Amino acid sequence: MSEYVKNLMADVKAKNPSQPEFHQAVEEVVESLSVVMDRHPEYRAAKVLERIIEPERVIMFRVPWVDEQGDVQVNRGFRIEMNSAIGPYKGGLRFHPSVNLGILKFLAFEQVFKNSLTTLPMGGGKGGSDFDPKGKSDLEVMRFTQSFMSELFRHIGANTDVPAGDIGVGGREIGFMFGQYKKLRNEFTGILTGKGLNWGGSLIRPEATGYGSVYFAAEMLATRNDSLEGKTCLVSGSGNVAQYTIEKILDLGGVAVTVSDSAGYIFDEEGINREKLAYIMELKNIKRGRISEYAEKYPNAVYTPSDASADHNELWNHKANCAFPSATQNEINSVDAQNLLNNGVIVVSEGANMPTTIDGVNLFIDAGILYGPGKAANAGGVAVSGLEMAQNSMRYGWTREEVDNRLKMIMKDIHTTCITTAERFGAKGNYVLGANIGGFIKVADSMLDQGVV
Repeated sequence: MSEYVKNLMADVKAKNPSQPEFHQAVEEVVESLSVVMDRHPEYRAAKVLERIIEPERVIMFRVPWVDEQGDVQVNRGFRIEMNSAIGPYKGGLRFHPSVNLGILKFLAFEQVFKNSLTTLPMGGGKGGSDFDPKGKSDLEVMRFTQSFMSELFRHIGANTDVPAGDIGVGGREIGFMFGQYKKLRNEFTGILTGKGLNWGGSLIRPEATGYGSVYFAAEMLATRNDSLEGKTCLVSGSGNVAQYTIEKILDLGGVAVTVSDSAGYIFDEEGINREKLAYIMELKNIKRGRISEYAEKYPNAVYTPSDASADHNELWNHKANCAFPSATQNEINSVDAQNLLNNGVIVVSEGANMPTTIDGVNLFIDAGILYGPGKAANAGGVAVSGLEMAQNSMRYGWTREEVDNRLKMIMKDIHTTCITTAERFGAKGNYVLGANIGGFIKVADSMLDQGVV
């Protein structure tokens, strides 16, 4: 670690105490950028990196609502408007009990580089609340989301900040928030992405993050004249990203054998076929049940409960060729990473945001496997959000095939950027360095053009 990076990280930790996820995200990026800062002293002179690390705006507010029993509940809402150098702030809203300022700052920081890689004109932002939609009725979710939007609406706009969904925010939540925004502003505009198809949504948007991570894995494999055909794949999570990751794995001839939620995971050695995937989608999207019910439906599958005291996750300890972490941050630690390598995994494509710890990332890089970091591999979701924004601006909708082809080309372009940038900076095959530098340069040059603002 260079002296510049050491001093920068010391400053970040001093200014942002008790935000370990934010520290981790920043450290992973700035270590990659050390070589860029040496080659381009103008970035250091203009304090470009220091300005990217500091959010342009942090909004925090209370969200009061009334539950089914008539009791008043109070949650905390956030919006981090991180960087708008290349376009309006763009990034999801997360509703989960773990949400806090540090986690949203890490997500917003990552989003800046991810959005830059898509080649679309979008800045970076992130938001959400510590509200937990699990176990809540539709009426309670509506009351909460309406209260949340009653504050957020004054800070967002189609040319200012365009939120989307994330963990805990699906079509139901987006619908309630859009309705409240429309009522408060008395305008019908593309203020949120992930909307319903009847009111401004885009085809392929729900599938985009999962599809994109598989497309990225296919591009990585193609560099070694290989494909997903016949590959055994480990997938974590059971929400939107995991579901469509499994669907696209099936499309490309692979076999997914795991799926999980916060309570535990399923290992199905026979493979999750389309019938089983349809069951998972109904279980999670409609019944809102637990993944353990899969083993009751398909007795040959094995369910393993989560063990918070363990130093590793057994999901990552099965023989496989590919891994698609699609649940949440830091779900793969160094023990998990070593288990994946020991079990023959040659491809890791991240559908979640920062699902691998720094120690785990270093193990993947040192082993020379194909490792696609989240800011590149899972950029398909925000890419199609950008395409939804474009369709809204034109008052027009593209066909499913057209959106899917555009998504595939964007993922191909992101892969090319990562590969060529890494090689240009002397780290051939290092997708982490390629993604970080490739995303940074476009934002940094734009900031230089626009002055100290």
